[in-house]
Amino acid sequence: MFFTGKKVALIVLTTLLLSGPALAWEKDKTYRITILHTNDHHGHFWRNDDGEYGLAAQKTLVDRIRDEVAREGGSVLLLSGGDVNTGVPESDLQDAEPDFRGMNLIGYNAMAVGNHEFDNPLTVLRQQEKIAKFPFLSANIYQKSTGERLFKPWAIFKPGGLKIAVIGLTTDDTARLGNPEFFHDIVFRAPAQEAKLVIDELQQTEKPDVIIAATHMGHYDNGQHGSNAPGDVTLARSLPVGALSMIVGGHSQDPVCMAQENQKQRDYIPGTPCAPDRQNGTWIVQAHEWGKYVGRADFEFRNGEMTLVRYQLLPVNLKRKIRWPDGKTERVLYTPKIAEDQRMLNLLSPFQRKGQAQLNAKIGTVNGRLEGDRNKVRFVQTNLAQLILRAAMARSGADLAVMSGGGIRDSIEAGNITYKDVLKVQPFGNLLTYIDMPGSELVAYLTEVAQKKPDSGAYPQFAGVSFIVRDGALHMVKVNGQLVNSHQTYRIAMPGFNASGGDGYPVIEQRPGYVNTGLIDAEVLKQYIGEHSPLDAATLAPQGEIVWQ
Repeated sequence: MFFTGKKVALIVLTTLLLSGPALAWEKDKTYRITILHTNDHHGHFWRNDDGEYGLAAQKTLVDRIRDEVAREGGSVLLLSGGDVNTGVPESDLQDAEPDFRGMNLIGYNAMAVGNHEFDNPLTVLRQQEKIAKFPFLSANIYQKSTGERLFKPWAIFKPGGLKIAVIGLTTDDTARLGNPEFFHDIVFRAPAQEAKLVIDELQQTEKPDVIIAATHMGHYDNGQHGSNAPGDVTLARSLPVGALSMIVGGHSQDPVCMAQENQKQRDYIPGTPCAPDRQNGTWIVQAHEWGKYVGRADFEFRNGEMTLVRYQLLPVNLKRKIRWPDGKTERVLYTPKIAEDQRMLNLLSPFQRKGQAQLNAKIGTVNGRLEGDRNKVRFVQTNLAQLILRAAMARSGADLAVMSGGGIRDSIEAGNITYKDVLKVQPFGNLLTYIDMPGSELVAYLTEVAQKKPDSGAYPQFAGVSFIVRDGALHMVKVNGQLVNSHQTYRIAMPGFNASGGDGYPVIEQRPGYVNTGLIDAEVLKQYIGEHSPLDAATLAPQGEIVWQ
């Protein structure tokens, strides 16, 4: 199973791809093609405070690889697994314009449409398409009213004389994960079914030498995707052997480096060897997130066979923390430093300055860490969730509040809190909503929400309420310390995303008494922090109010 640097042949449906007119490739000629890839960029166009990643260093790295490959007579394709949008305030406030302009300068060839591309209305996404000099690809996103695809299903490239088709696919979880308000006329069809249709159409019309998929579906070991939609492993297994030479993935935000068959390395160390997954004759790759790595797959194509010669995950100025004998700590590079490209710096610096000017004002303080890490907020109740929900309750006059854990996107460290910190925690611009319910309806609502599983964005965070979940039922349900009275009315607050059915929550926006306040969640949190600072992290810590047995 392991890829150790030896050449591994990949037969790509030779009999199907070679039927029809004369071959596009020359017999007995070796073609060298290098696929570079990134995914889940999430607004990280600029280096972080430790000097890690950023598009300026990425451009230097990509240019270096292109020069090397060209000297050896090869060609390069650069692909993105999607989710360019959402995550860094300087980018979010500017609708990711610096990110797409930076990707243009690097020379991306195509991008899969990710679920976070729909964090904004479709009009914003169309504007981003106009900025980008590369196609946005997705074969399985359709407009309900017309039955037509919203994006190009594939793109054809001819590097070095080969004919390569790149298919785009997007997780069908998008409608559940995104804001339902944006999906009234959009449907996400099953990616595997659309892939079969597209591959068949390509073989009949374009007859490419190689087919690659750029996907935003997630890599789940051995196809065990849990409550998530099926990902790249399931896709590869659902197709004929070798129908896709390669899947360039995203969404699960993993470095896909296999420890053994069907099991990834859990703590991949940057700069060490990386063995990509291989399923049903298809290589599957993913380059973690945020531009931390550029994935590099070097192939040779000869007489209808694609051979993976070498695969690497190349760190972009990633660092580790070391502690010296005197107790001092320092962050040092895993691999040699990559200089930042000056043209890219010239392009992006105005965007960075404009964004920072709006973000760095102090709004409050906290005496401890407020936990928003995805490995916490999707598994357990956290103090940062308590803060967010208390802010919503205070602004709406609600008795209790709930939200998807996946709506919390970062932590807040001890010390000063800025507007930038708040926007990193809540980057989606969700609206605060609430509804008044009799106790009987409230318990039914909470019972359904409490079934959402850990390790998913739907995992619920609660405030103002306590209960025990046992055998799918709620026991000892209390609001403000008192047992819920079925005839009493209670006000519950939540993001409009959840009120509209986001993450599979019950739809309540059409019920009597529903109120959309029109207030942006980040603004509500900002005001609450300002009014209640200094914050005490300990008093925000959950006290075991919610118990799953």
